[in-house]
Amino acid sequence: MNHEQRHDPEATGTAALIFEAGTLRDIHRTGWSYDGIHNAETVAEHSHRAAVIGIVLAAMEGVDPARTALLCTLHDLHEARIGDLTPLTRRYVSAADPRTVTADQVAVAHPAVRDVLAGAVDEHEDNLTPEARCAHDADKLDCLVRAVEYRAQGHTAVQGKIDRCRAALKTDSARRLADAAMQMSPGDWQVAIRKAAASSMASH
Repeated sequence: MNHEQRHDPEATGTAALIFEAGTLRDIHRTGWSYDGIHNAETVAEHSHRAAVIGIVLAAMEGVDPARTALLCTLHDLHEARIGDLTPLTRRYVSAADPRTVTADQVAVAHPAVRDVLAGAVDEHEDNLTPEARCAHDADKLDCLVRAVEYRAQGHTAVQGKIDRCRAALKTDSARRLADAAMQMSPGDWQVAIRKAAASSMASH
């Protein structure tokens, strides 16, 4: 089916942003290689679970889960252009400010899209709102949980990441979840579901 071609720069610029965001599926989180883990999770995979964790933390902390999820989803969008730089790398390489990168990424997008993304990245980087604090904790908590998963696979070198991420958490809810996660095996979620189902059946 043929479609009439017309010039729509705002739609084109916004579609370009969507394609660019998709490249995060192919950018691996590089810090895990220091622990002997290669072809680790991608930035997109990390951002997805960080958003889920952000929703959970915001709900527990009594703040806006939707806003927190937005901040988590976008917090690494700039890595589509600069890659995933580790804290060690940043000691030697000056990374562009995420706000500057995001401004370039959305420069030719729809104005409303520019406002939403730029505002969210500003809020995340300033880290002054309770939603931003939850988003930062979600980022660290996802790293901690992923390290627990890798540890269960025999990668004992990740213990340092677990300890550093736990120490960096700011909210009480994130600390509670981290302490629980560190005592669990990654497959324990299945056990919890079976116990809940059995309890539900017993009560009927």
